[in-house]
Amino acid sequence: MATWFITGAARGLGLEIALAALRGGDTVVAAARDPRKLPEELRASDRVLGVALDVTRSEEITAAVEAAVERFGTIDVLVNNAGRGLLGALEEITDAEARSLFDLNVFALINMTRAVLPVMRAAEAGKIVHIGSRSGFEGEPGVSMYSASKAAVSGIAEALAVELEPFGIQSMVVEPGVFRTDFLDTSSLSTSAGRIPAYDGTPAHVTLDWADTANHRQLGDPVKGAALIHEVVGGDKLPGHLALGRDAIERQLVKIQSLQEDLKAWQDKSAATACDDAA
Repeated sequence: MATWFITGAARGLGLEIALAALRGGDTVVAAARDPRKLPEELRASDRVLGVALDVTRSEEITAAVEAAVERFGTIDVLVNNAGRGLLGALEEITDAEARSLFDLNVFALINMTRAVLPVMRAAEAGKIVHIGSRSGFEGEPGVSMYSASKAAVSGIAEALAVELEPFGIQSMVVEPGVFRTDFLDTSSLSTSAGRIPAYDGTPAHVTLDWADTANHRQLGDPVKGAALIHEVVGGDKLPGHLALGRDAIERQLVKIQSLQEDLKAWQDKSAATACDDAA
């Protein structure tokens, strides 16, 4: 039995991960802005602790972690799931919009991880699951700031995997494609208010149009996705990256091929930039 701490657990992929862990026999700390919105299956279980948590408020993070440890004694798995999206060409997005996005998707994740790490280090064990995105592996038009925030999540997860290995703690980033959750609803996705007509008909605004038509018709099944995450976390060793969904796999293969082509084209001249006296 493991104790999972899951942020953004009231809906979407976070909710399905919480349900998968509960049904798998684990204990769950289901963190949400309003725990009253957790489904009855979670609220009625004595193996679930619902905690009120706005991850952008550091004092609430501290209180939630303390409550989790007081109830269950430890935290074995942290799932950094809370986040949101932002649509718009980079030129359209304001500084305030970008900073607000990074406050939730990146800085809140950092603070959440900081708060849990002393518990895991004391136990000399733990697993941290960061929910990134396909867009964090391959930057996509119309979601440049979202892609940037999830690329930051990927970099953090990779660095933590090495930093925390001496303490017996593992870290991975999950990079989902499009899953049939409410992520494309206005509750999770916002559009920059400063729309520039010049981008109409270009890839940046095609993404905006796609979001309207794809909502609740996405390819991925969040129940199946959560089940796979639960299975992977239950293994001995986490992968560094977990591509989730057929579209995520396809786009990662395209990106890998593109990187290989770029490297091959300039590899010799790039290597020749070394100092003449370099060994």
